[in-house]
Amino acid sequence: MAVEDAKLSGQCKPGAANLAAMTSRRRRNLIVLTFLVAVAALAGAVWRYGYGQALEQLAERSESDLALASDRLSTQLQAFRELAVLTVDHPALAHLETPEERDEAKRLLLMAADKTGALQVFFADTAGNVLVSAHRWEGGRIATQPWFERAMQGALGAAHGLTGGPDGRRGYFHAVPSFGADGRVRGALVMVADVNAVEQTWRGDTPAVYFTDHRGEVFITNRSELLFWRRGPGEVGLHPPSGAALPFAVTSVGEHEIWELGWGPYLPARALHLSQDLPVIGLMGEVLVDTAPARRLAGLQAAAVAAMCLAFGALLFVATERRRTLAEANQVLEARVAERTAELLETNVQLRREVREREEAEAALKRAQEDLVQAGKLSALGQMSAGISHELNQPLMAIRSFAENGAAYLERGRPEVAGENLGRISDMARRMGRIIQNLRAFARQESEPPSRVDVVKVMESVIEMVTARLEQEGVELVYAPPAGPVWVRGGEVRLGQVFLNLVGNAVDAMQGRAEKTLRLGIAEGAGVTVTVADTGPGIADPGRVFDPFYTTKKIGAAEGMGLGLSISYGIVQSFGGDIRGQNLDGGAEFSVRLERWREEEAA
Repeated sequence: MAVEDAKLSGQCKPGAANLAAMTSRRRRNLIVLTFLVAVAALAGAVWRYGYGQALEQLAERSESDLALASDRLSTQLQAFRELAVLTVDHPALAHLETPEERDEAKRLLLMAADKTGALQVFFADTAGNVLVSAHRWEGGRIATQPWFERAMQGALGAAHGLTGGPDGRRGYFHAVPSFGADGRVRGALVMVADVNAVEQTWRGDTPAVYFTDHRGEVFITNRSELLFWRRGPGEVGLHPPSGAALPFAVTSVGEHEIWELGWGPYLPARALHLSQDLPVIGLMGEVLVDTAPARRLAGLQAAAVAAMCLAFGALLFVATERRRTLAEANQVLEARVAERTAELLETNVQLRREVREREEAEAALKRAQEDLVQAGKLSALGQMSAGISHELNQPLMAIRSFAENGAAYLERGRPEVAGENLGRISDMARRMGRIIQNLRAFARQESEPPSRVDVVKVMESVIEMVTARLEQEGVELVYAPPAGPVWVRGGEVRLGQVFLNLVGNAVDAMQGRAEKTLRLGIAEGAGVTVTVADTGPGIADPGRVFDPFYTTKKIGAAEGMGLGLSISYGIVQSFGGDIRGQNLDGGAEFSVRLERWREEEAA
């Protein structure tokens, strides 16, 4: 019996060993399969994240490309409008009654069309009849065209469309009204820009750019195959003007719109779609950018992560196989991993604490900047205190003198002269009130967002505050204010601080100079530019003049710390403007460019 039990035991051990080996092999296979699934999931997540980041960068570049193409198109089309505005008042178009006058006008329009590349230039009367044109007009009557009706109302008309005739070329119409001697509209000069010629300057660019009108029709594009494609109401993509719609689908990746196209070999299969409204020319700019580079970059990133994970998995698998013989070393490794995890948790907590401290520091910095702006204003008021005291003391002495004179005249029975003295006392009181009102407005803390500000009024307040110092320093003020208010986007108090700082710096720069002339100017254009020029020694280093703590004065409470121009730069930047300094022949000039106030901002 003992021998038989031993035989049975020997027979059972190999079976148990095989079963254990099979179980161990299945467990290893399951671990490997789970690891591969995890690697695939991680690679997919990395691909998606990398694809999103690549799309962000691609969108930024594409927005720049679209903005550049839109600005270029707008500039090219607006150039024809400017030329039409300059040509409409030409003497050759003033009288078109005789054939000789019309021939002379035709030569003028033909020369303008040849030199500018315009498709057509013609002059029409108020009934829409074409009186004279550079080329033969085959577009029919124009009286019902919206751009012509707008010109008949005295405004500039603009629109796009086909020119008519057998070729039916695309054109952009600019209609400029012509006014007679009585001030009424006597006709309109129409200049038609050749859209085909405009497209030639940027056709073939890498991204596909096209411009659609309010009907959703592609009117201008650098891809001729998209010309006159349409977008129906409620549709996202485009379809040909005739025939069946081509393959199209739209998906979203984050905030980005991806078009899947089958529109031809010169358009990407997957494209990032961006758009920009161009109300100036009445079109919508759109761009289709190939996403293949972004997908390739994301694929490379995912492949790199997967390769690293697989390499790490292979090493881990080898280490696991050796685990049976390295159990003690594995325990040490696990302890180290636990220690490292604890360190990472502690580091994570420390990083969160640092983030919170940084946010608090940023808030404190913002408060310090606001306090620094206020301190700069109070410092300027302190520097002007002597002049302000003089400005207030002079009216007070005059009031006292006029009051005594008025009393004396009343005693002498001359009330009319006493009344004149009382009137002068009232004028002096109003003058003191204006000075105090300007000081109170300048000293208060302004935290409101930018609003509509009359830059002429702000400049007058600054001049009123520095008049005493200008007289004391012997500075000649040259300033010709505009006839009416000039509205800009900004803050009245902060703009006053900027102008006061520039004027104060100019006066400081002219100390000890033989010629002391301060020139102030307000010029209107695309924006509003305020200039402050002096006859001082100029700027030693124009590239550093707006750096904080940079100054050519002596450091001290009486001279300043070199923060005035830096604060002024920040204030003007917050309004969307710009400030620059340059040297002139015999002095320096600072220019403050501000944005005009637009009524749509108020709405």
